[in-house]
Amino acid sequence: LFFFLVDSTAHAFTFNLTPCSTMNNYVWKAALTWIPRSDIHFLKIVFKVWYDGAKSLTWKELLCSGADDKYSVCGTLKGETLVSAFDIKGSRINFPKGNYSIVVQGFSDYSENNMLLCLNFTMIVKQDAY
Repeated sequence: LFFFLVDSTAHAFTFNLTPCSTMNNYVWKAALTWIPRSDIHFLKIVFKVWYDGAKSLTWKELLCSGADDKYSVCGTLKGETLVSAFDIKGSRINFPKGNYSIVVQGFSDYSENNMLLCLNFTMIVKQDAY
């Protein structure tokens, strides 16, 4: 996976996923390091995927609402270093051969006007993964 940040401001953000080969692995290990540029009391994530240029998935999830939040990112203050390791579990998607463009955006409001984070990366599947 290749990560590119969309805006021109330097970010302190890393995301690692193990294993690189995802087939027949039902638990992926993920690690996130991020220094946010604002306090995180509310965080809505929007995840969009395009396959060979066609939009194929949009997923939205409210991670932090300011009350009874269960994720470690919630409550992080501007300038704090957030370090989190977590598992991504469940059945795996079979990815057909091709190019996938993936955009992950984080917003500090329901209306998706105040963006905290925007990642744009490409996944290239070189052979059918069935």
